[in-house]
Amino acid sequence: MKTVRHFSILLACFIMTISVSAQKVKTESFKVSGECGMCKKKIESAARQAGATHASWSPETKVLKVTYNVNGGGISAIRQTIANSGYDTPGYKAPEEAYNSLDECCKYPREVNTAAPCCSGKEEMKDSKCAELPVCQGKDCCKKS
Repeated sequence: MKTVRHFSILLACFIMTISVSAQKVKTESFKVSGECGMCKKKIESAARQAGATHASWSPETKVLKVTYNVNGGGISAIRQTIANSGYDTPGYKAPEEAYNSLDECCKYPREVNTAAPCCSGKEEMKDSKCAELPVCQGKDCCKKS
């Protein structure tokens, strides 16, 4: 009886280990426009709302480091949610209404250039999911060669 009980406990632990390791976790960093500590809270909160398990944005470097489960919404959903909260991200420009609703200290200088990130010559964007980004749709540079 004890052997069966020990075996059941061991089997349960093994199954939990497999299920935890089956979740693919990825960490990425990208620029997010913003200015201050309030921006930091809002950006990190938006990233977690979109599925990031960890989010850390630096007001000095303007870089957000996120960790997320690749089986979830993915990096595009995180970038889009942050943009919807008022902060420009690669491939997603914040809607004017969201940007205008930011506190005055949070209003960052907006870039006029809305070129697709994959069209900027950065090799890491080529042949990726670039064509799925709204600013990339219809751009010749986003088509796989």
